[in-house]
Amino acid sequence: MAGGSKVTLPSSSPSFSSSLSSLSNANIKQNLPITLDMENVQYSTWAELFKIHARSNRVIHHILPSSKTKALPTNEEKEEWTTVDATMFKWIYSTISEDLLNTILEPDSTAQGGWERLRHIFQDNKTSRAAILEQEFSNTSM
Repeated sequence: MAGGSKVTLPSSSPSFSSSLSSLSNANIKQNLPITLDMENVQYSTWAELFKIHARSNRVIHHILPSSKTKALPTNEEKEEWTTVDATMFKWIYSTISEDLLNTILEPDSTAQGGWERLRHIFQDNKTSRAAILEQEFSNTSM
């Protein structure tokens, strides 16, 4: 994981096995019909719907970690956490535009890292404006 992130889970986390089976059947597009993009900015709505979906699948801790966390003691738990985290990241990727995907995509990142990069894009006016201008520039044809 990027930046030497320590893999942790909330002390009250449900079993990963049950999370994995429910996540594989969760249809993010059905529950989050918005595609987040720079032209039709609906970040607050998108983020709230995404958090509701994550809470309903008991994986909100992957994007909003609790202050009560514990290190994952076994390799199996680490592997399962990584699988759930990758699924969360796929949810993010499948609900944002290609331009945003290219902006937040980083090797070996976590769902929380992607979530934070999106938050910074939309909640930091300077960054947001620069990203919009960059997108407009890249779409300009001569």
